[in-house]
Amino acid sequence: MKMRLILASVLIPLGIIIAAVPENTTKPFKLTAGELLEEVREGTQFVSTDEIADLLVQKDPSLQLIDVRTQNEYEKYNLQGSINIPLADLLSEEWADFLDQGVKMNVFYSNGHLKANEAWMLTRQLGFENNYVLQGGLNYWAETILNPTAPKSVLADDEIAKYDFRKGASMALGGGSAVISNSSASTTVKPKIKKRKKKKKVAGGC
Repeated sequence: MKMRLILASVLIPLGIIIAAVPENTTKPFKLTAGELLEEVREGTQFVSTDEIADLLVQKDPSLQLIDVRTQNEYEKYNLQGSINIPLADLLSEEWADFLDQGVKMNVFYSNGHLKANEAWMLTRQLGFENNYVLQGGLNYWAETILNPTAPKSVLADDEIAKYDFRKGASMALGGGSAVISNSSASTTVKPKIKKRKKKKKVAGGC
């Protein structure tokens, strides 16, 4: 019964998304429902909170966090260095070159990962490949990175190592201040992205 509910929670948004996404004329393919469902099942779109914490600590310039919640939610709190593209605005032309590029690793996030996963499905259906989802979203980020729980067993070396990393990451990212107030922000400023060169059409004919 639980598995049916999980599949329903994936299939229903999937069907809506496939129907809503406009025909892609700039890419050589558009995923079928089966192909997209297979990627959803494999979970290859997810990036763990540990991976993102490590990239943030290392100040990796290739990472771009994208908050897909509303602007109001974003202004109240957000992850450090993130930008706001509300889910409702995701298909806007102004963001097309930003989401379809090969320079940055875009990672969508929301409170959980439902909205972020929908954002990924939308962009993936359009053939965009450089977009991912923060697994568990802000809720899981707070649980694992900002407030990690010490392992119960002192014999579990891998769990101790993971806890030590998370505590260190929490300190490096300012603990609770890694989710920062941004009440003064009123608009999202798009980072500069080097656009992909469009292939020239072959001139002439027979």
